[in-house]
Amino acid sequence: MTDATRVTPRLSKSARRTQLLAAAKAVFVAQGYHAAAMDDIAVQAGVSKPVLYQHFPSKLELYLALLGESADEMVRLVREALRASTDNHVRVDNAVAAYFNFVADNGEAYRLIFESDLRGQPEVEYIVEHAWDKCISAITETITTDTGVDVERARLLASGMVGLSQVSARYWIQQSPHVSRAEAIELLSTLMWRGISRFPRQHEAAGAEPGQSFSTQGE
Repeated sequence: MTDATRVTPRLSKSARRTQLLAAAKAVFVAQGYHAAAMDDIAVQAGVSKPVLYQHFPSKLELYLALLGESADEMVRLVREALRASTDNHVRVDNAVAAYFNFVADNGEAYRLIFESDLRGQPEVEYIVEHAWDKCISAITETITTDTGVDVERARLLASGMVGLSQVSARYWIQQSPHVSRAEAIELLSTLMWRGISRFPRQHEAAGAEPGQSFSTQGE
């Protein structure tokens, strides 16, 4: 069979979806939702517009699918960061790093979550708020497990840690070109650790020696 007669294999439905989402990410990040056109996304993906519409009937549906994928990736990184160690200091470092890595390593997909020009759209708000809530819940579970803080107060602490990490990571990539990622993570995790490590560990209330705190994990 010559090159001229060779047939290019068709992509599976899941592979085509992945290809289209990657193309959409490039276009939406570069242009924003309102300026982006389905024609642009089809060209970026190297497919016809009918093929694009077979998978995503509208631009909004495509955007929501991409937003959901990006939000899920952020949550996955945070959960993996917390599961990677039982040492609470390392957990804090890892959780901060998860946000910085998400911002730095995902082709500016973070803009879809944090800087969307569709904020206020109910479907967009739901996806973003749900992702934030999952991140806060993951950190809340760690705090309540290892300290005597109740769930309501733990969620308040967790929301502060999530907010600080998100805002700082975005500020770093946009405004701090002379600060390395490693240094930025160390600065933020040090700030957080000096606060959260002062909370008493759960076993202190059950008769452990006074002064033991969240920082005494594993001792």
